[in-house]
Amino acid sequence: MQEALLGEGATLLPAELLAEDVVVETPFSPPGMRRHEGREAWLAFYRARSAVLPVRFEQFRELATHQTGDPEVLVVEYELAGTVTTSGQRASATLIGVLRVRDGRIQHWREYQDVLAISEALKLTPEDLGGAGASSL
Repeated sequence: MQEALLGEGATLLPAELLAEDVVVETPFSPPGMRRHEGREAWLAFYRARSAVLPVRFEQFRELATHQTGDPEVLVVEYELAGTVTTSGQRASATLIGVLRVRDGRIQHWREYQDVLAISEALKLTPEDLGGAGASSL
């Protein structure tokens, strides 16, 4: 994941580790951006989003990995740090991912992001994130 995020053509989740029918969810994202079904749909979304997101990720720091009672599920806490390319400001955010892995491929990824830290670093308002009080889906 670190190599995929920090390298050229960043994808956050390496394509070769994603099941064809992967589901990626980010429950605290703006409406319309919370659920992506299928590897190609996720990769297309992430590439398009990365093209307009003014951040150059420079560091991935794993904080903890937790095994669960289900051998297919793990929880990973990590921090991303980088530079906002429009301002030169360095910033970081903590994230938590809940992954279901089967046959060596990620089947489901649910990521919880520190939206406040991200918004502050990018100087975003609630309206930029889909509007204050917007519906949940």
